[in-house]
Amino acid sequence: MCIPKQSAIMSSIFTKIINKEVPSHIVAETEDYIAFMDTNPNCIGHTLCVPKQEVDDLFDLDEKTYHGLMEFTHQISNAIKKAMDCKRVGMAVIGLEVPHAHIHLLPINSMDDFSFDKDRKVPQSDQELQAVMLKIQEKI
Repeated sequence: MCIPKQSAIMSSIFTKIINKEVPSHIVAETEDYIAFMDTNPNCIGHTLCVPKQEVDDLFDLDEKTYHGLMEFTHQISNAIKKAMDCKRVGMAVIGLEVPHAHIHLLPINSMDDFSFDKDRKVPQSDQELQAVMLKIQEKI
């Protein structure tokens, strides 16, 4: 028996962050979107932008939500660029690690900073994540 796509989605860790059921370092939040620090970052300043509507695939979002997420992501990207020492902010949409549409924003100076290699670890304590979050928030 085939399970319809929407009913197959269970509450993701992102929904738990949105509902404040788990702690996170929230960079910005609106009625429809949220940005927070990645707890397993590829580089310092790695931020996730997420629609509050729980949809697995970014490209399954309705047009209004998709465009709203892009506008929100643009604002967060500009703040990251101002707050972090980087040449640009890279953007990735992969979506396999958490079944909830999201966009990765990474402040980068080289292609190595953009690596999603599983062995790559950028350790950051809660205090370090908090400091970077505040630095980005100041630029929004």
